[in-house]
Amino acid sequence: MSSAMTEPTTQTAKLELPDTTLDLPITEGTEGEKAVDIAALRKASGYITMDPGYGNTGSCESAITFIDGEKGILRYRGYPIEQLAEQSTFVETAYMLINGELPTSDQLATFSNQLTHHQLLHEGLRNAFDGFPSKAPPMAILSAMINAVSCYNPDVLDASDPGQVSEAAARLISKVRTIAAAAYKTTIGQPIMYPRVDLKYCANFLHMMFSTPHNYIDPDPDLVKALNQVLILHADHEQNCSTSTVRMVGSSGANLFASCSAGVLALWGWRHGGANVAVLNMLEYITSNDIKLEDFIEKVKAKEVKLMGFGHRVYKSYDPRAKILQKAAEVVLPKLGVQDPMIDMARRIEEVALKDDYFVSRNLYPNVDFYSGMIMRAMGIPTDMFTVMFAIGRMPGWIAQYKELIEDPRMRISRPRQIYTGANVRDYVPIAQR
Repeated sequence: MSSAMTEPTTQTAKLELPDTTLDLPITEGTEGEKAVDIAALRKASGYITMDPGYGNTGSCESAITFIDGEKGILRYRGYPIEQLAEQSTFVETAYMLINGELPTSDQLATFSNQLTHHQLLHEGLRNAFDGFPSKAPPMAILSAMINAVSCYNPDVLDASDPGQVSEAAARLISKVRTIAAAAYKTTIGQPIMYPRVDLKYCANFLHMMFSTPHNYIDPDPDLVKALNQVLILHADHEQNCSTSTVRMVGSSGANLFASCSAGVLALWGWRHGGANVAVLNMLEYITSNDIKLEDFIEKVKAKEVKLMGFGHRVYKSYDPRAKILQKAAEVVLPKLGVQDPMIDMARRIEEVALKDDYFVSRNLYPNVDFYSGMIMRAMGIPTDMFTVMFAIGRMPGWIAQYKELIEDPRMRISRPRQIYTGANVRDYVPIAQR
């Protein structure tokens, strides 16, 4: 039995329909979350439920991530996000998400060695990057190349083999940063950099992003720590759009590479992974048009424009991830000494919004996208790479969710229902009579 399973309580919910009354079982999670189980609803009554956007629909039981949006709580496998961000590393957190427990020293060393062993891309793939135009969106390259990588890894594509899935997970986490950095180099016309065996995960990524053949950078420890935190804070976030996409594709029996590639495409949308890009676009609009901050804030209050990077669909108080990155920004930004009017504007907006009752009373606090955008821009990561960074961070969560899905003995192919609202039956009309 999967550890994610819950047992029905003795309680039931009574559903009264025009032609029948049903008693539906109630299940309860370990944190007291309750759900009405409607799995037998259609068979018993002919009815389905309607929930556009699935905001009130549980698609699975999961032991990976717990969120309490009202209290601003985020935990991975029970571990508070604040502790992980301060004390853990992205690689250790990835291991824990996928395997359920924090690793021992030997387990972490073995996992790290796996990532180092698999960080190179097959040389045949280097030519594939040349096939993309220089202005190709990095997310398009990332998704395509994840699938291309699977072609060179046919020995780990069997979703029914736990050993293959575990090996595929290590290869994907390792290679995704190499692909991402190569995608960036492709878009700016620089040579693709090989990873180094002497650098750890995040430092190696910064090397592949910013080194050139005759000028290797030495990543600053504070920047490496900040990047670790950015990736940890994005590693999983329950059943969001991209995670649900990974699960849905995986339910068809698709391999891990294909499922995570689909997750990349879902993340690409501006309503999801593009949120921190929207923050930078807003800042660019304000600064490039010399708009006074006071005037912009008044337009926000009049609902003429949106204040991007504030508030969150899930968190009804302060986003716990934002608090962590706010502290990171206080270390990273002064150290980098970047003179950037957009970052300066972001800090001014933050200062105004945190004191203005209009925003405070509506719980419109800065979210993780607000601070992650500032930090990455200060590091020199371009705006069109922000969502790619999100994808690197989210990869362990997608893998953990995929693994949990395929190990669940109750797993079925995902197949939502619908209510048909089209034309009634009608006869075909020959084209001459139309």
